[in-house]
Amino acid sequence: MASPIRVKVGSQGLATLQSAGAKDADLYKCVHCGLCLNVCPTYLETGLETESPRGRIALMKAVRESRVGLTPRVVGHMELCLQCRACEAVCPSGVPFGRLMEATREQIAGQGRVPLVRRVVLGLVFRHVLPYPRRLRFLTKLLRLYQRSPLWWLGQRLPGLKRLQSQLPPLAPTFFRPRTEPFQPEGLVRMRVGLLSGCVMPLAQAATMEAAVRVLTRNGCQVVVPLAQTCCGALNLHGGDGVQTRRMARLNIDAFLDAGVDAVVVASAGCGSAMKEYGYLLRDDPAYADKAKCLSALVVDITEFLARLPLVAPQGRLPLRVTYQDPCHLAHAQRVTAAPRQLLRSIPGLELVEMENASRCCGAAGLYSALQPQMSRQLGEHKVESVLATGAQVVATANPGCMMQLQAGLRRVGSPIRVCHVVELLDEAYLQDAQGQ
Repeated sequence: MASPIRVKVGSQGLATLQSAGAKDADLYKCVHCGLCLNVCPTYLETGLETESPRGRIALMKAVRESRVGLTPRVVGHMELCLQCRACEAVCPSGVPFGRLMEATREQIAGQGRVPLVRRVVLGLVFRHVLPYPRRLRFLTKLLRLYQRSPLWWLGQRLPGLKRLQSQLPPLAPTFFRPRTEPFQPEGLVRMRVGLLSGCVMPLAQAATMEAAVRVLTRNGCQVVVPLAQTCCGALNLHGGDGVQTRRMARLNIDAFLDAGVDAVVVASAGCGSAMKEYGYLLRDDPAYADKAKCLSALVVDITEFLARLPLVAPQGRLPLRVTYQDPCHLAHAQRVTAAPRQLLRSIPGLELVEMENASRCCGAAGLYSALQPQMSRQLGEHKVESVLATGAQVVATANPGCMMQLQAGLRRVGSPIRVCHVVELLDEAYLQDAQGQ
């Protein structure tokens, strides 16, 4: 049996070490077959074993067995991981690499192995911004004012700021917000569903959230957007802040279970993946373990949900050539690939053309584009090349981070190709039908 790690840990790392038995079992599932190498974006870019899932697992084992410490080099290999989970989809041994990396990131954070400035900034974001929707809206309003001010133009002349600004979409004049009263369908109520508003989408992609509500109500759903909900916690979890992730998970569990919904619909692939795993996240919480399992069982991606209904067939024609980008946490973590394509093919006049490597990570990966800009940009450029090769007018996806990464990449090459969510195209087809066109 592996010896325990003989290091001092903080409160965040403690939870990781307390569940070391489960982590050990997962670590030693890897049989080193190498099937993960052909799908790992960072390995394909670098050709380095240490930037592959197999190599990172070997490093995790070495740390666990006290053969190496969490040195800056080891931490660097872990931080370059996108946590896209493409390796999980091809692993014959069922290694839950996402869980292993989350535990490792929590251990790194708990031992203070993150540079001080980054630790302070991420601490502010994870603990004092993301959990509080009002604070997040206020800061986004300031950002929106900045985008419309001469300071934005000045920022474009400074290389560091220009890079960060290039990742941001133009912010809309209004935000999407939770509300007390549910959105009602025009006809018979087929189902009562909860809708996660989350943290990024209602601010950066309010139009997408509004389209989601219209599509759901068009399909007979009463849509509840609970006021008590908060960020799903995915960004915190991937950044090593498991403590705050569990706090936010409990708030969302209470908010949606109290709403008495038949399903919890999520329009963000990363959020849906995190919420579907609340049961595992809170497995050791005596007060929430059962409730977390119950909530996780209700969570469904919006494309998956609409495809199962069955969908009210749109009649309005959209004569568009469209390609589809698979979000990592929809294709690899949730294993949902057919539903978005099924919805797109249901739209009259729409031609769906597949891109090369549609399920390879675009490089967004939450905060990855800010923390690992070089690798993020490389992957984004590959994705843009794949999009351009299709000759599509529109690239559809199902995750806010992917949308922003694709928009930024297409802007850099001066392409007019539109980026949108699958439900936005469905919404447009329904609106065309309603207008009799």
